[in-house]
Amino acid sequence: MITKILIANRGEIAVRIMSTCRDLGIATVAVHSEADAASYHVRSADESVNLGSGPASENYLKPSAILEVARATGAEAIHPGYGFLSENAGFSAAVEAAGLIFIGPPAAAISTMGGKVAAREVAVAAGVPLVPGSAGAITSPGEVRSFGDEHGYPLLVKASAGGGGRGMRLIEDAAAVEEAVAAAVREATAAFGNGEVYLERYLTRARHVEVQVFADRHGKVVWIGDRDCSVQRRHQKLVEESPAPGLSDKLRRAMGEAAVRLARRVDYVGAGTVEFLVEGDGFYFLEMNTRIQVEHPVTEMVQGLDLIAEQIRVAAGEPLSIPASGPPPRGVAIEARINAEDVAGGLFIPSPGVIRSISVPSHPGLRFDAGYQGGDEVLPLYDSLIGKMIAWGPDRDAAIRRLTAGLEELVIDGVSTTVPAALAVLRHPDFQAQRFTTLWLESSVTFPEAEDSGGGGTADEAEGGGLLARNEVEVAGRFYTIPYFDDSPAPGRTRSAVPDTAAPADEGPGRTRTANRGRSKKESDGTIRAPMQGTIVKVNVAEGDIIEAGKVLFVLEAMKMENPIKAPFAGTVGPVSIVVGETPAAGALLTSLTAAQG
Repeated sequence: MITKILIANRGEIAVRIMSTCRDLGIATVAVHSEADAASYHVRSADESVNLGSGPASENYLKPSAILEVARATGAEAIHPGYGFLSENAGFSAAVEAAGLIFIGPPAAAISTMGGKVAAREVAVAAGVPLVPGSAGAITSPGEVRSFGDEHGYPLLVKASAGGGGRGMRLIEDAAAVEEAVAAAVREATAAFGNGEVYLERYLTRARHVEVQVFADRHGKVVWIGDRDCSVQRRHQKLVEESPAPGLSDKLRRAMGEAAVRLARRVDYVGAGTVEFLVEGDGFYFLEMNTRIQVEHPVTEMVQGLDLIAEQIRVAAGEPLSIPASGPPPRGVAIEARINAEDVAGGLFIPSPGVIRSISVPSHPGLRFDAGYQGGDEVLPLYDSLIGKMIAWGPDRDAAIRRLTAGLEELVIDGVSTTVPAALAVLRHPDFQAQRFTTLWLESSVTFPEAEDSGGGGTADEAEGGGLLARNEVEVAGRFYTIPYFDDSPAPGRTRSAVPDTAAPADEGPGRTRTANRGRSKKESDGTIRAPMQGTIVKVNVAEGDIIEAGKVLFVLEAMKMENPIKAPFAGTVGPVSIVVGETPAAGALLTSLTAAQG
């Protein structure tokens, strides 16, 4: 049996793996960046090693440094969690070459199924149905337009090397092709080091259902249940449940058997997830994630399993403890991801900051997988996931009630969170009646406004606020109201260096509610400010440029997501005070516009 494991990750998943290791009597080694030195996963490990300062590419994503730590600490195995190096075939191969155990699939399986184009070829060979898509990677916007002419819109450009909504863009019509492709390539390159993208027809009435598979080194491959992950915003999941509701036994079994065929085709070992789009009685292969999933707890709760423990045992060469495919679930489990994001008006603006305190309710059937404790800081450098609340019930209604009650009692003070959005979902009659698709959340759900979304108050209430005015900018097709402070502190007050997180002004086309409905773009005085803290990855204008309304002025990346900042009206660009690579604070001045005359 393995006696010491290095966890090559951070946050909630690192803490989760350490919990199982304690149960199994296995010592743990944490690695961390300089910025993460005081984090919860570091405190949870038996020992920890600092990988140095700088961005993730210089620490968490540096295989040589992690292997050196493993050798120095005597770790026998490395668990990559999810994200970072978890689906990096080169890292898997390097771990094995160093004589260590990689707690995941072989490098060849990661390479084949991690490349979405190659994975589609495997699906064809395994007899798994596919959504119409490009034959391989696309190399120009012209290919996208030709595909759209043949198959129709909307289309989805997707990163071949990754997932989690990164490097993905929805294209509604031919006019949006060029910018969408460029943004997808840029984001995929930044997130995965690989800008290859491919194309799929976007199903507008589909559900996202995934199947958990597991394989050992003795030739056994099984599927052990499914999960519905249709409740998404910006192609990232918010609420997940197991089993997927409303599926026929025939459809459920067919997806499970297809997932097993895929895994066998690539000689898979360990935990994996095969994702499908389901529309009517049909299902279509989406991708395979060659790692443990964020939403694995819902499967654990209905199957009575510890999937992390199963991963460790299989990696050590033990046979699967699961006797056969398709074990019947016991009850229903539903999970809500708790991210540091301001959901006011449905905007989901990243909300990094210090968590002053966390109070988690304790009730039967309720579980909270946390990545932070009170006093910890949610850094803008990494993913915004704070933790996950999971509720089990004997049936779906009971699970919904338990999760709703748990979220109502959960208190996270200091940052805005997605709890209000999760509650809006759980209380919605469509969700309760199983009437939802992957587009449902962003098209049909009314989100709480700023005063209801929590997170420790507003700039107006803060000591030394000095708030004077609010201006508007357009980000990703929606309008934001940006609070800012006068350069001179008011008498008796201290000027705040960082203003309050941007509040929504108008949700833009297709949204069901706005924070300030009827507010006109013309109210903007032309000041363009950063709607959130992040890194500028693109500057499209220079001083003196004459631009049209809606022109993308800047692209700001925050918590792994790109946000285009658009001009609220036509005019002339003033001095540009930012360059690519800089990290402005929320509300920082980027440029200003002078409205066109006449």
